[in-house]
Amino acid sequence: MIASLALAAALSLQTSPAGQEGPIVTAGPASGETVEALRIREAVAYANPLPRGAPEQDYPLVAWCEALVNGHVAIGEGLTDADDLDRDIIRLGRLEAADFREALQAAEPRQTPASLAAARAAAAEATAKWAPMKTQDESVRDQAFGLFFGLPGRCEHAARRLRDNITTPPATPEEVGLE
Repeated sequence: MIASLALAAALSLQTSPAGQEGPIVTAGPASGETVEALRIREAVAYANPLPRGAPEQDYPLVAWCEALVNGHVAIGEGLTDADDLDRDIIRLGRLEAADFREALQAAEPRQTPASLAAARAAAAEATAKWAPMKTQDESVRDQAFGLFFGLPGRCEHAARRLRDNITTPPATPEEVGLE
C-alpha cells in the first residue's frame, strides 16, 4: 500500500488535466478495467489473509481501515518538516479515508446492531494503534509515518461492496481460474 501511495503521489505531481482534483484514476472501469479483471483482483484480495486483529466482515473491516488511515494522516499532519511527498501522501490518505467513510455511511442503514458495534470496536482498536505515537519525539513520528506499510487490498474492495450493496460472496481464486 505505501508503495502504491508513493507511486500515486509521484504520479500526482505530474501535470493533470485542468480542474482535476484528487488522484488520477489508473484502475477501474474508467481506465478500461474489465469486470472480469476487477473480479480477479477482488478474489485475490479476499483470498489473502488479513493482518492479525483485522475484522473479517466487510463493514467492521472498512471502519478499521478508515481508522488506520486517519491515524496515519494525523501523524503526518503533526510533522513540522513534511516534504512535498509527505504532503501528497497525507492528501491521498484523506481521500482514501473519505472513500471509506462514504462507504460506511452508505451501508450503515443496512447494518445490524452487532455489525455496528463490531465496527465501532474495530475503529477504536485501530485508532489505539496510533495513540503511542502522539507522545513520541518528532523523529520517531516521522519514521513511523514513512514506515506505515498500508492496508490490505481487501479494504478497497470491501468499501466498494458496501457502497454498491453487493451481498453475494466474492469470487474465489478457483472461480476466476487462478488455482
